[in-house]
Formats: sequence, C-alpha cells, structure tokens
Amino acid sequence: MTKVLALVFATITMGLLCCASAAPAQVSVSIGVAPVCPYGYFSYPPYTCAPYGYYGPDWFVGGVFIGAGPWFHGPAHFSGHVDNRFDPRHGYKGPMPARGDEPNNNFHGNEARDGKGNVVKGDHDAGKEHALPGHQEGGGHAQDHH
Repeated sequence: MTKVLALVFATITMGLLCCASAAPAQVSVSIGVAPVCPYGYFSYPPYTCAPYGYYGPDWFVGGVFIGAGPWFHGPAHFSGHVDNRFDPRHGYKGPMPARGDEPNNNFHGNEARDGKGNVVKGDHDAGKEHALPGHQEGGGHAQDHH
C-alpha cells in the first residue's frame, strides 16, 4: 500500500510540475553614463577606473578613451591590448589613478580584448606598444582600426 501511495503522489507531483507555466524573467538594466576615469575603466561591473598601464594605446584616439563594455564606441572588429597584471580579477591590489595623475609610460600588453571585454586573438603584436595617450614618442595602432 505504501508503494502505491508513493507512486500516486509522484504521479500527481509530476503532473502539477508539468502544468505549471514558467514566468518570464523580468530584468531591468540601466547603464547610464560611462564613468569619468583618467585612463579608462574596467569592462565589467562595477566599471571602476583602471590604473594607468592597463589599457594600451589602441584604446585611445587622440588621447580619448574609446570605451569598454556597454560604452564601447570603437570599430566593429576592434581588438586592443591590455596588461592584465593591472586587473583586480588577476590579483592586482596596487594604486588606482587619481584625477590629474601623470602617465608613467609603462605599458606592456599581455592580452588582447574586444570592446566588450572578451579575450580575443590580437590582430597585431603588443611588443612595441609603450607610448600611451599624451606621449609623442611612440604609437599604438588605434588609427589602423578606422
């Protein structure tokens, strides 16, 4: 008798679960205005300011950061280098930029990313990318992406 009751209960439970309709998920996302950061912001929430040296010169046009994540406004098939040693998700715990900080020209790219923050195969070598915005002595490849 116990086995019969267990079978009936299981059948009724399965029937109720099959009849229940799934409610659609309601997600509201408000992005707002891109953060104002001297050297760009990370491409993931909470979109905090990135330290100098995280983004290479590909990410700047005329000294202006082209964005990352939801505020990216660069070319469609963009890939730019970052130095992920300056990323808190990779263990970085060093200083973050303050307004008016001067660049230290210390970029050494070790990873390529698209404008949304996805790791991609870079379309050029980061080895010669050392000059960042405001420096005349070198160049990135940002102009090649237009």
